[in-house]
Amino acid sequence: MFRIPGDFCTDLCDTNLKMTRRDLLRIGGSSILGMSLGSMFQLNARAKEVKSTGGPGWGKAKSVIMVYLQGGPSHLDLWDPKENVPEKIRSPFSAIPTRLPGVHFTEILPKLAKVNDKFSMIRSMSYEPNGLFNHTAAIYQIMTGYTTDKVSPSGQLEPPSPKDFPNFGANIIRLKPVKDPMLPFVMLPRPLQESNVVGKGGTAGFLGKAFDPYYLYPDGDDMNMDKMENVRIDDLKLPSEVFAMRLKRRAHLRSVLTEAMPEVEKAVENYNLDEYYQRALNLVVSGRARNAFELDQESDAMRDLYGRNTFGQSCLLARRLVEAGTRVVEVVWPKVANSDNHSWDVHSGLTHRMKDQSGPMLDQGLAALFEDLDQRGLLDDTLVVAIGEFGRSPEKGLSTSGNSNSADGRDHWPYCYTSVIGGAGIKRGYVHGKSDKTASSPLEEPVHPTEVLATIYHSFGISPDTIVYNHLNQPRELVKAQALGKLFA
Repeated sequence: MFRIPGDFCTDLCDTNLKMTRRDLLRIGGSSILGMSLGSMFQLNARAKEVKSTGGPGWGKAKSVIMVYLQGGPSHLDLWDPKENVPEKIRSPFSAIPTRLPGVHFTEILPKLAKVNDKFSMIRSMSYEPNGLFNHTAAIYQIMTGYTTDKVSPSGQLEPPSPKDFPNFGANIIRLKPVKDPMLPFVMLPRPLQESNVVGKGGTAGFLGKAFDPYYLYPDGDDMNMDKMENVRIDDLKLPSEVFAMRLKRRAHLRSVLTEAMPEVEKAVENYNLDEYYQRALNLVVSGRARNAFELDQESDAMRDLYGRNTFGQSCLLARRLVEAGTRVVEVVWPKVANSDNHSWDVHSGLTHRMKDQSGPMLDQGLAALFEDLDQRGLLDDTLVVAIGEFGRSPEKGLSTSGNSNSADGRDHWPYCYTSVIGGAGIKRGYVHGKSDKTASSPLEEPVHPTEVLATIYHSFGISPDTIVYNHLNQPRELVKAQALGKLFA
Protein backbone atom coordinates (compact mmCIF):
# COMPACT_ATOMS: atom_id res chain seq x y z
CA MET A 1 0.00 0.00 0.00
CA PHE A 2 1.34 3.41 -0.99
CA ARG A 3 1.63 6.07 1.70
CA ILE A 4 1.86 9.74 0.88
CA PRO A 5 4.24 11.55 3.21
CA GLY A 6 3.37 14.84 4.83
CA ASP A 7 0.40 16.33 6.63
CA PHE A 8 -3.09 15.93 5.29
CA CYS A 9 -3.80 18.42 2.49
CA THR A 10 -0.82 20.63 3.25
CA ASP A 11 0.36 20.45 -0.33
CA LEU A 12 -2.94 21.66 -1.73
CA CYS A 13 -3.63 25.24 -2.61
CA ASP A 14 -7.21 24.82 -1.43
CA THR A 15 -6.70 23.29 1.97
CA ASN A 16 -10.28 23.99 2.97
CA LEU A 17 -11.53 21.38 0.53
CA LYS A 18 -10.55 18.52 2.88
CA MET A 19 -9.62 16.24 0.07
CA THR A 20 -8.85 12.60 0.67
CA ARG A 21 -5.64 10.88 -0.25
CA ARG A 22 -7.54 9.18 -3.03
CA ASP A 23 -8.30 12.60 -4.40
CA LEU A 24 -4.65 13.49 -4.18
CA LEU A 25 -3.77 10.63 -6.44
CA ARG A 26 -5.95 12.08 -9.20
CA ILE A 27 -3.29 14.53 -10.36
CA GLY A 28 -3.51 16.56 -13.52
CA GLY A 29 -6.80 18.39 -13.28
CA SER A 30 -9.20 15.51 -12.67
CA SER A 31 -11.57 17.72 -10.70
CA ILE A 32 -11.66 20.08 -13.64
CA LEU A 33 -12.35 17.72 -16.47
CA GLY A 34 -13.89 14.61 -14.94
CA MET A 35 -10.85 12.50 -15.73
CA SER A 36 -7.11 12.67 -15.14
CA LEU A 37 -5.71 14.97 -17.77
CA GLY A 38 -2.21 13.76 -17.04
CA SER A 39 -3.36 10.23 -17.74
CA MET A 40 -5.12 11.39 -20.83
CA PHE A 41 -1.80 12.28 -22.38
CA GLN A 42 -0.40 8.85 -21.78
CA LEU A 43 -2.36 7.95 -24.90
CA ASN A 44 0.58 8.74 -27.13
CA ALA A 45 2.91 6.53 -25.14
CA ARG A 46 0.51 3.60 -25.10
CA ALA A 47 -0.63 3.83 -28.70
CA LYS A 48 0.25 0.80 -30.78
CA GLU A 49 1.25 0.49 -34.38
CA VAL A 50 -1.82 -0.19 -36.46
CA LYS A 51 -1.73 -2.63 -39.33
CA SER A 52 -2.56 -0.84 -42.57
CA THR A 53 -5.09 -2.58 -44.72
CA GLY A 54 -5.61 0.29 -47.12
CA GLY A 55 -8.69 0.50 -49.29
CA PRO A 56 -11.20 3.30 -49.91
CA GLY A 57 -11.79 5.56 -46.96
CA TRP A 58 -8.73 4.30 -45.12
CA GLY A 59 -7.63 6.86 -42.52
CA LYS A 60 -9.74 9.75 -43.86
CA ALA A 61 -11.48 10.44 -40.53
CA LYS A 62 -9.90 12.79 -38.02
CA SER A 63 -12.96 12.77 -35.78
CA VAL A 64 -16.30 11.04 -35.39
CA ILE A 65 -19.68 12.18 -34.11
CA MET A 66 -21.86 9.29 -33.04
CA VAL A 67 -25.49 10.42 -32.83
CA TYR A 68 -26.85 7.65 -30.70
CA LEU A 69 -30.63 7.36 -31.02
CA GLN A 70 -31.18 5.38 -27.85
CA GLY A 71 -34.55 3.73 -27.58
CA GLY A 72 -34.82 2.17 -31.03
CA PRO A 73 -36.32 4.60 -33.59
CA SER A 74 -39.01 3.22 -35.88
CA HIS A 75 -37.48 2.88 -39.34
CA LEU A 76 -40.95 2.50 -40.90
CA ASP A 77 -41.94 5.90 -39.51
CA LEU A 78 -38.72 7.72 -40.40
CA TRP A 79 -36.40 6.46 -43.13
CA ASP A 80 -38.08 3.48 -44.75
CA PRO A 81 -41.83 3.97 -45.21
CA LYS A 82 -43.78 1.28 -47.04
CA GLU A 83 -46.84 1.73 -49.21
CA ASN A 84 -49.42 -0.83 -50.30
CA VAL A 85 -49.17 -2.68 -47.00
CA PRO A 86 -51.89 -3.46 -44.44
CA GLU A 87 -53.00 -0.70 -42.09
CA LYS A 88 -51.40 -2.42 -39.07
CA ILE A 89 -48.00 -2.08 -40.78
CA ARG A 90 -48.29 1.20 -42.69
CA SER A 91 -46.94 4.33 -41.05
CA PRO A 92 -49.48 6.97 -39.98
CA PHE A 93 -47.21 9.49 -41.72
CA SER A 94 -47.21 10.21 -45.43
CA ALA A 95 -44.16 9.44 -47.55
CA ILE A 96 -42.31 12.38 -49.10
CA PRO A 97 -39.64 12.51 -51.81
CA THR A 98 -36.02 13.25 -50.99
CA ARG A 99 -33.07 14.61 -52.97
CA LEU A 100 -32.46 11.07 -54.20
CA PRO A 101 -34.83 9.83 -56.95
CA GLY A 102 -36.99 6.97 -55.76
CA VAL A 103 -35.95 7.35 -52.10
CA HIS A 104 -38.66 8.47 -49.68
CA PHE A 105 -38.74 9.50 -46.03
CA THR A 106 -41.84 10.19 -43.99
CA GLU A 107 -43.29 13.66 -43.67
CA ILE A 108 -41.73 14.19 -40.24
CA LEU A 109 -38.23 14.42 -41.80
CA PRO A 110 -38.59 17.25 -44.36
CA LYS A 111 -35.21 18.84 -43.56
CA LEU A 112 -33.28 15.57 -43.74
CA ALA A 113 -35.04 14.82 -47.02
CA LYS A 114 -33.34 17.93 -48.46
CA VAL A 115 -29.81 16.97 -47.36
CA ASN A 116 -29.74 13.18 -47.85
CA ASP A 117 -27.44 13.71 -50.80
CA LYS A 118 -24.73 14.42 -48.19
CA PHE A 119 -24.75 10.99 -46.52
CA SER A 120 -25.41 7.27 -46.97
CA MET A 121 -28.20 5.20 -45.49
CA ILE A 122 -28.03 1.56 -44.47
CA ARG A 123 -31.56 0.18 -44.79
CA SER A 124 -30.59 -3.39 -43.96
CA MET A 125 -29.30 -3.26 -40.38
CA SER A 126 -30.04 -6.65 -38.85
CA TYR A 127 -29.03 -9.10 -36.15
CA GLU A 128 -30.47 -12.09 -34.32
CA PRO A 129 -31.39 -11.05 -30.78
CA ASN A 130 -29.80 -13.90 -28.79
CA GLY A 131 -30.65 -12.16 -25.51
CA LEU A 132 -30.34 -8.70 -27.10
CA PHE A 133 -34.03 -7.94 -27.41
CA ASN A 134 -33.79 -5.39 -24.63
CA HIS A 135 -32.17 -2.00 -24.54
CA THR A 136 -29.26 -2.37 -22.16
CA ALA A 137 -27.80 -5.49 -23.76
CA ALA A 138 -28.29 -4.09 -27.27
CA ILE A 139 -26.67 -0.78 -26.28
CA TYR A 140 -23.61 -2.65 -25.04
CA GLN A 141 -23.29 -4.44 -28.39
CA ILE A 142 -23.65 -1.22 -30.40
CA MET A 143 -21.00 0.59 -28.37
CA THR A 144 -18.43 -2.17 -27.85
CA GLY A 145 -19.00 -4.70 -30.63
CA TYR A 146 -19.40 -7.49 -28.08
CA THR A 147 -22.22 -9.07 -26.13
CA THR A 148 -22.25 -9.26 -22.37
CA ASP A 149 -21.75 -12.41 -20.36
CA LYS A 150 -24.62 -11.80 -17.96
CA VAL A 151 -28.06 -10.67 -19.06
CA SER A 152 -31.15 -11.01 -16.91
CA PRO A 153 -34.47 -12.03 -18.47
CA SER A 154 -35.45 -8.37 -18.37
CA GLY A 155 -32.32 -7.36 -20.26
CA GLN A 156 -30.87 -5.62 -17.24
CA LEU A 157 -27.10 -5.60 -17.03
CA GLU A 158 -24.66 -5.32 -14.20
CA PRO A 159 -23.14 -1.86 -13.57
CA PRO A 160 -20.03 -0.88 -15.52
CA SER A 161 -17.01 -2.96 -14.65
CA PRO A 162 -13.24 -2.87 -15.31
CA LYS A 163 -13.84 -6.18 -17.09
CA ASP A 164 -16.10 -4.58 -19.71
CA PHE A 165 -15.12 -4.28 -23.33
CA PRO A 166 -14.22 -0.68 -24.19
CA ASN A 167 -16.52 1.75 -25.88
CA PHE A 168 -15.35 2.20 -29.47
CA GLY A 169 -14.40 5.80 -28.68
CA ALA A 170 -11.94 4.64 -26.03
CA ASN A 171 -10.29 2.32 -28.56
CA ILE A 172 -9.98 5.14 -31.07
CA ILE A 173 -8.35 7.66 -28.75
CA ARG A 174 -5.97 4.98 -27.49
CA LEU A 175 -4.84 4.05 -30.99
CA LYS A 176 -5.18 7.53 -32.48
CA PRO A 177 -4.31 9.95 -29.66
CA VAL A 178 -5.13 13.62 -30.10
CA LYS A 179 -2.20 15.88 -30.88
CA ASP A 180 -3.91 19.15 -30.08
CA PRO A 181 -4.50 20.32 -26.50
CA MET A 182 -8.14 19.25 -26.49
CA LEU A 183 -10.44 16.75 -24.80
CA PRO A 184 -10.13 13.55 -26.82
CA PHE A 185 -13.50 11.92 -26.07
CA VAL A 186 -16.71 13.63 -24.95
CA MET A 187 -20.15 12.12 -24.28
CA LEU A 188 -23.15 14.45 -23.99
CA PRO A 189 -25.75 15.56 -22.92
CA ARG A 190 -25.81 12.58 -20.56
CA PRO A 191 -24.03 9.29 -19.97
CA LEU A 192 -25.46 6.11 -21.42
CA GLN A 193 -28.20 4.95 -19.11
CA GLU A 194 -31.06 2.50 -19.17
CA SER A 195 -33.22 1.69 -16.18
CA ASN A 196 -30.90 1.92 -13.15
CA VAL A 197 -27.72 1.02 -15.01
CA VAL A 198 -25.61 4.09 -15.79
CA GLY A 199 -22.61 4.01 -18.08
CA LYS A 200 -22.74 0.40 -19.30
CA GLY A 201 -21.02 0.29 -22.66
CA GLY A 202 -19.90 3.89 -22.28
CA THR A 203 -16.57 3.44 -20.49
CA ALA A 204 -13.07 2.36 -21.44
CA GLY A 205 -13.58 -0.89 -19.52
CA PHE A 206 -10.41 -2.95 -19.36
CA LEU A 207 -8.37 -0.22 -21.11
CA GLY A 208 -8.47 1.80 -17.89
CA LYS A 209 -9.97 5.10 -16.82
CA ALA A 210 -7.37 7.13 -18.70
CA PHE A 211 -9.41 6.41 -21.82
CA ASP A 212 -12.86 7.11 -20.34
CA PRO A 213 -14.90 9.87 -21.96
CA TYR A 214 -15.45 13.23 -20.42
CA TYR A 215 -19.16 13.32 -19.55
CA LEU A 216 -21.07 16.51 -20.02
CA TYR A 217 -24.18 16.32 -17.86
CA PRO A 218 -25.94 19.69 -17.55
CA ASP A 219 -28.55 20.22 -14.87
CA GLY A 220 -32.20 19.67 -15.65
CA ASP A 221 -34.44 16.70 -16.30
CA ASP A 222 -34.87 15.16 -19.71
CA MET A 223 -38.02 17.12 -20.43
CA ASN A 224 -36.14 20.41 -20.11
CA MET A 225 -35.64 21.59 -23.69
CA ASP A 226 -33.38 24.41 -22.47
CA LYS A 227 -31.06 22.00 -20.71
CA MET A 228 -28.00 23.00 -22.71
CA GLU A 229 -28.34 26.53 -21.39
CA ASN A 230 -27.32 25.02 -18.06
CA VAL A 231 -23.90 23.91 -19.27
CA ARG A 232 -21.56 25.11 -16.55
CA ILE A 233 -17.90 24.29 -16.74
CA ASP A 234 -17.19 26.55 -13.77
CA ASP A 235 -13.59 25.53 -13.25
CA LEU A 236 -12.89 26.00 -16.91
CA LYS A 237 -14.20 29.54 -16.70
CA LEU A 238 -11.63 30.60 -14.11
CA PRO A 239 -8.98 33.05 -15.30
CA SER A 240 -6.02 31.33 -16.92
CA GLU A 241 -3.61 32.59 -14.27
CA VAL A 242 -5.69 30.84 -11.59
CA PHE A 243 -5.47 27.64 -13.58
CA ALA A 244 -1.76 27.98 -13.96
CA MET A 245 -1.24 28.59 -10.28
CA ARG A 246 -3.42 25.73 -9.11
CA LEU A 247 -2.16 23.19 -11.57
CA LYS A 248 1.49 24.03 -11.13
CA ARG A 249 1.10 23.67 -7.37
CA ARG A 250 -0.51 20.32 -7.99
CA ALA A 251 2.54 19.44 -10.08
CA HIS A 252 4.44 19.49 -6.79
CA LEU A 253 2.24 16.65 -5.63
CA ARG A 254 3.41 14.61 -8.57
CA SER A 255 6.99 15.10 -7.47
CA VAL A 256 6.15 14.11 -3.90
CA LEU A 257 4.41 10.96 -5.07
CA THR A 258 7.28 10.03 -7.37
CA GLU A 259 9.80 10.38 -4.56
CA ALA A 260 7.68 8.34 -2.17
CA MET A 261 6.82 5.56 -4.59
CA PRO A 262 9.82 4.24 -6.53
CA GLU A 263 7.67 1.45 -7.91
CA VAL A 264 5.56 4.04 -9.70
CA GLU A 265 8.71 5.53 -11.15
CA LYS A 266 9.66 2.10 -12.42
CA ALA A 267 6.24 1.51 -13.94
CA VAL A 268 6.40 4.71 -16.00
CA GLU A 269 10.08 4.71 -16.88
CA ASN A 270 9.27 4.37 -20.57
CA TYR A 271 7.63 7.75 -20.83
CA ASN A 272 8.19 11.27 -19.61
CA LEU A 273 5.78 12.30 -16.87
CA ASP A 274 6.82 15.92 -17.19
CA GLU A 275 5.89 15.94 -20.85
CA TYR A 276 2.43 14.59 -20.23
CA TYR A 277 1.83 16.80 -17.27
CA GLN A 278 2.89 19.87 -19.17
CA ARG A 279 0.48 19.00 -21.95
CA ALA A 280 -2.28 18.66 -19.37
CA LEU A 281 -1.43 22.11 -18.09
CA ASN A 282 -1.40 23.50 -21.58
CA LEU A 283 -4.82 22.07 -22.36
CA VAL A 284 -6.55 23.75 -19.50
CA VAL A 285 -4.58 26.99 -19.41
CA SER A 286 -4.87 27.53 -23.15
CA GLY A 287 -8.61 28.05 -22.98
CA ARG A 288 -9.24 25.92 -26.07
CA ALA A 289 -11.34 23.38 -24.18
CA ARG A 290 -13.18 26.08 -22.29
CA ASN A 291 -14.08 28.01 -25.41
CA ALA A 292 -15.46 24.95 -27.17
CA PHE A 293 -18.25 24.74 -24.61
CA GLU A 294 -19.32 28.37 -25.01
CA LEU A 295 -22.46 27.95 -27.10
CA ASP A 296 -23.33 31.61 -26.70
CA GLN A 297 -20.42 32.40 -29.03
CA GLU A 298 -22.61 31.11 -31.84
CA SER A 299 -25.02 33.44 -33.60
CA ASP A 300 -28.72 33.26 -32.84
CA ALA A 301 -29.28 32.16 -36.42
CA MET A 302 -26.91 29.21 -36.04
CA ARG A 303 -28.44 28.14 -32.76
CA ASP A 304 -31.90 28.41 -34.30
CA LEU A 305 -30.73 26.31 -37.25
CA TYR A 306 -29.93 23.38 -34.96
CA GLY A 307 -33.07 23.81 -32.87
CA ARG A 308 -33.46 25.35 -29.44
CA ASN A 309 -33.71 22.05 -27.62
CA THR A 310 -31.36 19.66 -25.87
CA PHE A 311 -30.69 17.47 -28.90
CA GLY A 312 -30.18 20.31 -31.36
CA GLN A 313 -27.81 22.22 -29.10
CA SER A 314 -25.93 19.00 -28.34
CA CYS A 315 -25.35 18.54 -32.08
CA LEU A 316 -24.11 22.13 -32.31
CA LEU A 317 -21.77 21.55 -29.39
CA ALA A 318 -20.52 18.39 -31.09
CA ARG A 319 -19.55 20.47 -34.13
CA ARG A 320 -17.75 22.97 -31.90
CA LEU A 321 -15.85 20.18 -30.16
CA VAL A 322 -14.59 18.47 -33.33
CA GLU A 323 -13.76 21.87 -34.76
CA ALA A 324 -11.59 22.46 -31.66
CA GLY A 325 -9.85 19.10 -32.00
CA THR A 326 -11.90 16.53 -30.10
CA ARG A 327 -11.48 13.09 -31.66
CA VAL A 328 -14.71 11.35 -30.54
CA VAL A 329 -18.06 12.89 -29.62
CA GLU A 330 -21.06 10.78 -28.71
CA VAL A 331 -24.36 12.66 -28.73
CA VAL A 332 -26.76 10.47 -26.77
CA TRP A 333 -30.47 11.05 -27.36
CA PRO A 334 -31.57 13.12 -24.36
CA LYS A 335 -34.46 10.86 -23.33
CA VAL A 336 -33.86 7.33 -22.06
CA ALA A 337 -35.94 4.42 -23.29
CA ASN A 338 -38.63 2.96 -21.06
CA SER A 339 -40.13 6.44 -20.86
CA ASP A 340 -42.65 8.63 -22.63
CA ASN A 341 -42.77 11.90 -24.56
CA HIS A 342 -39.78 12.24 -26.94
CA SER A 343 -38.36 8.81 -26.20
CA TRP A 344 -37.92 6.56 -29.26
CA ASP A 345 -39.29 3.63 -27.24
CA VAL A 346 -42.79 4.04 -28.70
CA HIS A 347 -44.77 1.16 -27.23
CA SER A 348 -47.71 3.56 -27.25
CA GLY A 349 -48.59 7.02 -28.51
CA LEU A 350 -46.36 6.67 -31.57
CA THR A 351 -48.21 9.16 -33.77
CA HIS A 352 -48.09 12.12 -31.40
CA ARG A 353 -44.69 11.45 -29.90
CA MET A 354 -42.88 11.02 -33.21
CA LYS A 355 -44.69 13.71 -35.19
CA ASP A 356 -44.75 16.43 -32.54
CA GLN A 357 -41.74 15.65 -30.33
CA SER A 358 -38.89 13.34 -31.30
CA GLY A 359 -39.26 13.57 -35.09
CA PRO A 360 -38.86 17.35 -35.46
CA MET A 361 -35.94 17.38 -33.01
CA LEU A 362 -34.07 14.72 -34.96
CA ASP A 363 -34.93 16.25 -38.32
CA GLN A 364 -33.74 19.73 -37.47
CA GLY A 365 -30.65 18.84 -35.41
CA LEU A 366 -29.19 16.12 -37.63
CA ALA A 367 -29.91 17.98 -40.88
CA ALA A 368 -28.23 21.09 -39.47
CA LEU A 369 -25.21 19.05 -38.39
CA PHE A 370 -24.63 17.65 -41.88
CA GLU A 371 -25.26 21.00 -43.54
CA ASP A 372 -23.06 22.94 -41.13
CA LEU A 373 -20.16 20.46 -41.23
CA ASP A 374 -20.29 20.43 -45.02
CA GLN A 375 -20.29 24.21 -45.36
CA ARG A 376 -17.29 24.48 -43.04
CA GLY A 377 -15.35 21.79 -44.90
CA LEU A 378 -15.40 19.60 -41.80
CA LEU A 379 -17.44 16.81 -43.36
CA ASP A 380 -14.40 15.81 -45.42
CA ASP A 381 -12.69 14.39 -42.33
CA THR A 382 -15.51 14.10 -39.77
CA LEU A 383 -17.47 10.85 -39.73
CA VAL A 384 -21.11 11.16 -38.63
CA VAL A 385 -23.06 8.06 -37.62
CA ALA A 386 -26.72 8.08 -36.51
CA ILE A 387 -27.90 4.74 -35.20
CA GLY A 388 -30.10 3.11 -32.56
CA GLU A 389 -29.83 -0.25 -30.86
CA PHE A 390 -32.65 -1.67 -33.01
CA GLY A 391 -35.77 -0.66 -34.95
CA ARG A 392 -39.46 -1.16 -34.22
CA SER A 393 -41.80 -3.99 -35.13
CA PRO A 394 -43.50 -3.74 -38.53
CA GLU A 395 -46.85 -4.71 -37.05
CA LYS A 396 -48.31 -2.19 -34.63
CA GLY A 397 -49.67 -3.47 -31.34
CA LEU A 398 -47.72 -6.75 -31.55
CA SER A 399 -45.59 -7.87 -28.57
CA THR A 400 -42.14 -9.03 -29.67
CA SER A 401 -40.13 -8.46 -26.50
CA GLY A 402 -42.61 -9.20 -23.73
CA ASN A 403 -43.72 -5.58 -23.54
CA SER A 404 -47.32 -4.52 -23.95
CA ASN A 405 -48.06 -2.31 -26.93
CA SER A 406 -51.04 -0.21 -27.89
CA ALA A 407 -52.60 -0.19 -31.35
CA ASP A 408 -50.60 3.00 -31.90
CA GLY A 409 -47.26 1.56 -30.80
CA ARG A 410 -44.45 -0.67 -32.05
CA ASP A 411 -42.25 -3.09 -30.10
CA HIS A 412 -38.51 -3.81 -30.37
CA TRP A 413 -37.23 -5.18 -33.70
CA PRO A 414 -33.54 -5.99 -34.28
CA TYR A 415 -34.21 -7.97 -37.47
CA CYS A 416 -34.32 -4.93 -39.73
CA TYR A 417 -33.78 -1.20 -39.26
CA THR A 418 -31.98 1.83 -40.70
CA SER A 419 -28.84 3.75 -39.81
CA VAL A 420 -27.21 6.85 -41.31
CA ILE A 421 -23.51 7.38 -41.99
CA GLY A 422 -21.70 10.19 -43.77
CA GLY A 423 -18.50 12.18 -44.08
CA ALA A 424 -14.82 11.17 -44.09
CA GLY A 425 -14.88 9.46 -47.47
CA ILE A 426 -18.36 7.91 -47.21
CA LYS A 427 -20.39 8.04 -50.43
CA ARG A 428 -22.92 10.82 -50.70
CA GLY A 429 -26.47 10.00 -51.67
CA TYR A 430 -25.98 6.26 -51.43
CA VAL A 431 -28.44 3.67 -50.10
CA HIS A 432 -26.87 0.43 -48.93
CA GLY A 433 -29.05 -2.63 -48.67
CA LYS A 434 -32.78 -2.95 -49.01
CA SER A 435 -35.58 -4.11 -46.74
CA ASP A 436 -38.43 -6.36 -47.80
CA LYS A 437 -41.93 -5.08 -48.57
CA THR A 438 -42.87 -4.77 -44.88
CA ALA A 439 -39.42 -3.70 -43.58
CA SER A 440 -39.36 -6.91 -41.55
CA SER A 441 -36.02 -8.22 -42.77
CA PRO A 442 -33.25 -7.30 -45.21
CA LEU A 443 -33.90 -8.18 -48.82
CA GLU A 444 -30.35 -7.34 -49.83
CA GLU A 445 -26.98 -6.97 -48.09
CA PRO A 446 -27.77 -7.36 -44.37
CA VAL A 447 -25.47 -5.36 -42.10
CA HIS A 448 -24.64 -6.29 -38.51
CA PRO A 449 -24.00 -3.48 -35.99
CA THR A 450 -20.44 -4.75 -35.56
CA GLU A 451 -19.83 -4.01 -39.25
CA VAL A 452 -20.71 -0.37 -38.60
CA LEU A 453 -18.11 -0.28 -35.81
CA ALA A 454 -15.58 -1.92 -38.14
CA THR A 455 -16.35 0.80 -40.69
CA ILE A 456 -15.73 3.49 -38.08
CA TYR A 457 -12.35 1.98 -37.19
CA HIS A 458 -11.45 1.66 -40.88
CA SER A 459 -12.25 5.35 -41.40
CA PHE A 460 -9.58 6.19 -38.84
CA GLY A 461 -7.01 3.92 -40.44
CA ILE A 462 -7.43 1.28 -37.74
CA SER A 463 -7.78 -2.36 -38.70
CA PRO A 464 -10.90 -3.84 -37.07
CA ASP A 465 -8.90 -6.96 -36.20
CA THR A 466 -6.30 -4.98 -34.24
CA ILE A 467 -5.58 -6.91 -31.05
CA VAL A 468 -6.22 -5.48 -27.59
CA TYR A 469 -5.62 -7.28 -24.31
CA ASN A 470 -8.41 -7.60 -21.78
CA HIS A 471 -8.24 -7.58 -17.97
CA LEU A 472 -6.94 -11.15 -18.04
CA ASN A 473 -4.28 -10.23 -20.63
CA GLN A 474 -6.13 -12.25 -23.24
CA PRO A 475 -5.97 -11.07 -26.87
CA ARG A 476 -9.21 -9.79 -28.38
CA GLU A 477 -9.99 -8.13 -31.71
CA LEU A 478 -11.36 -4.61 -31.62
CA VAL A 479 -14.39 -6.07 -33.33
CA LYS A 480 -15.07 -9.37 -35.09
CA ALA A 481 -16.25 -7.85 -38.35
CA GLN A 482 -15.00 -6.15 -41.49
CA ALA A 483 -15.62 -2.64 -42.76
CA LEU A 484 -18.32 -2.06 -45.36
CA GLY A 485 -16.16 -1.20 -48.36
CA LYS A 486 -19.15 -0.35 -50.55
CA LEU A 487 -19.91 2.67 -48.36
CA PHE A 488 -16.73 4.48 -49.37
CA ALA A 489 -16.40 6.66 -52.44
